[in-house]
Amino acid sequence: MAGEIRVLISEQQIAKRLDELAEVIGRDYKNRKLHCIGVLKGSFIFMADLVRRLPMDVSCDFLTISSYGDLTKSSGVVKLLTDLTVPIEGKDVLVVEDIVDTGLTLDYLLGNLKTRNPASLRVATLLHKPTNKKIEVPIHYCGFTVPDRFVVGYGLDNRQLQRNLPYIGWVPGDGDNE
Repeated sequence: MAGEIRVLISEQQIAKRLDELAEVIGRDYKNRKLHCIGVLKGSFIFMADLVRRLPMDVSCDFLTISSYGDLTKSSGVVKLLTDLTVPIEGKDVLVVEDIVDTGLTLDYLLGNLKTRNPASLRVATLLHKPTNKKIEVPIHYCGFTVPDRFVVGYGLDNRQLQRNLPYIGWVPGDGDNE
């Protein structure tokens, strides 16, 4: 991808929405411990900023799943590359995703995690792209709904680059009307 990156969601909008999400999650898990599972690599910035805002005790773990590789569209083939380091049985678990697109990756992940018997299992995603949905998946906490554009920044990458942008951006292409 070449060209100028346009801001879709500003750094200030992200910070405000994180405050709102943390408030709701804090109410939902009041007086409980929460175990957050970040889906690498895209969720690491979102998860770090979110858990720092949460008012309860939080433990964290990560796993790596791939359905994109270096592509800009999901391949549809989901692979678990790195598993959790601690058991989740009996824990209140919050899966933290960067983006829910087709739903295939999240469906695979939730099916896998349910077999491990958590006390509860919910999903927080920074971004949701419903126009590409192939399967219905539960999203309990959603930062933003975005149009069908290839987005980068705030953890999301373009061939492993541009994760460090403090905002969510997109690069206009030939198919865009802008």
